[in-house]
Parts: sequence; C-alpha cells; structure tokens
Amino acid sequence: MATVTHIRTLDYVATMLGEDVELLEAIVWNDDNLTYGTIISVYTGPDEAVTALTDDGVEELGDMLRNARLTTQAWYDFLDAFVDDPELAARFKAQTLR
Repeated sequence: MATVTHIRTLDYVATMLGEDVELLEAIVWNDDNLTYGTIISVYTGPDEAVTALTDDGVEELGDMLRNARLTTQAWYDFLDAFVDDPELAARFKAQTLR
C-alpha cells in the first residue's frame, strides 16, 4: 500500500460522489465493508471524531455504489446488506435509481 498523504472527510466524499452522507455513514460504519486501512477516524477532541477515506476508499466506495445501482433488485439487496437501520434503508429504497 502506498503512503497516505491526504484523506477526504465523508462529508466531502458524499459531495464528490453525489451521494447522501447518511448513506455513506451507514456503509462505512462497519469498517469491514471497505478494504482495511481505507476508512480513517480523525479525532478532533476527546470524544469527537470525523470519518475520512483514502483515495482507494473513495474509489472502492464509488465502484460499490455504481455496481449496486445496476438494477432495482441489486440496489435493494445492497441496502439490505450494508445499511443496518431499516428506516434508513427504506428511505433509500424509495428514492429513484440514478
């Protein structure tokens, strides 16, 4: 793995990918959903942190979401597998696929 020299906050990644930050938070909440080392916690205080991704993490997440949106069924299966909150999953299922 190359040396990481910069990272992007999850808020910024959501903007870059045109995604809802809550969806990205739900996916990266389980750090097993992306390759080890691509999700980074940046502590901004004793009990405060923001989540950030490496370039590889941004690319992996973007690829994952594009592949999941190929069909409605694939999107629903993806949300069922990666979003633990049923209300949040239902909200994203109700949105039209891009």
